Amino acid sequence: MTRVKRSLHARKKRRAVLDRAKGYRGDAHAHYRQAKEAVMKADAYAYRDRRNRKRDFRRLWITRINAAARQNGMSYSQFMHGLHSAGIELDRKVLADIAVRDAETFRRFAEAAREASTA
Repeated sequence: MTRVKRSLHARKKRRAVLDRAKGYRGDAHAHYRQAKEAVMKADAYAYRDRRNRKRDFRRLWITRINAAARQNGMSYSQFMHGLHSAGIELDRKVLADIAVRDAETFRRFAEAAREASTA
């Protein structure tokens, strides 16, 4: 088998890792071995947190909807059940935005939910 000289490709690979590690603290932005570890760790965190972000936003939306529903004399679960019973199909992201920006519209949704859950 023929011998492969790595100099060009090895340098290119190391340069790519060091470019991705720009801005890291300590040796992690300047020394290849530490930079490689830091980049691998950063990739693992990024992968994990792309999934966690979805959870975090859903949790935030539910908190906002619950706060607005309680201002209208309902719990979150009563409000959501009433909306489904009334046939109003809005997702939590939109409902949370309405709760924050337009209290009057949210109050009307709460009234519709209350009527549908009692009927």
